[in-house]
Amino acid sequence: MSNTRPMPTTVEVGKAAAEIHAAFQADEEYAAFRRAVLTYNKDWPCYSGFATISEWDIATDGEPLFEEGLYALCLKSAVYSLTGDERAAEIPLPNPVDDVTHAMLAQPQMLTRIAERIGATVIHQTDQEKLTYITGGYTCECYVAAFGHEPPTRYWIDKAEVDRRLALLDIEHQKIGILNNGLSHRFKFEAMA
Repeated sequence: MSNTRPMPTTVEVGKAAAEIHAAFQADEEYAAFRRAVLTYNKDWPCYSGFATISEWDIATDGEPLFEEGLYALCLKSAVYSLTGDERAAEIPLPNPVDDVTHAMLAQPQMLTRIAERIGATVIHQTDQEKLTYITGGYTCECYVAAFGHEPPTRYWIDKAEVDRRLALLDIEHQKIGILNNGLSHRFKFEAMA
């Protein structure tokens, strides 16, 4: 569903996102949801998202990334609640934060129940997502309005920097036979001892 309503102000989004976030954290299944997502973290690795974090380590980055992913889902839900427009709600996110939202969406039953209880709509459509986050842009301003601080640059990495890091990673990956940042490889497992 899409309409042509203009984007809400960052203050409007911030207020709505903060309310959604508080309700989400107060929900009876929040702790179980958090635990499920963090337990599932061995399946998180992604060549184009988490790998762009300097010295990425699931053991120390998992919990902070969960928080950032929840912030992102709340921001997107807030935009949707104010516009009714699924496309508009796909605000720009950085690759690592988008990746953790996928881990959250992999817990559909709990996420759906929580969203229904708090009256929020979780928005995520992979073919509509925008991995074009820029510090100081609309998403960043909404985040600050909602949560009272700047997004941590460790995870909220600008699009140009993500692209630069992906190019560097691709060079390193190719040295060991991984191509296109993990989309293919040249390993012949039958021939490997």
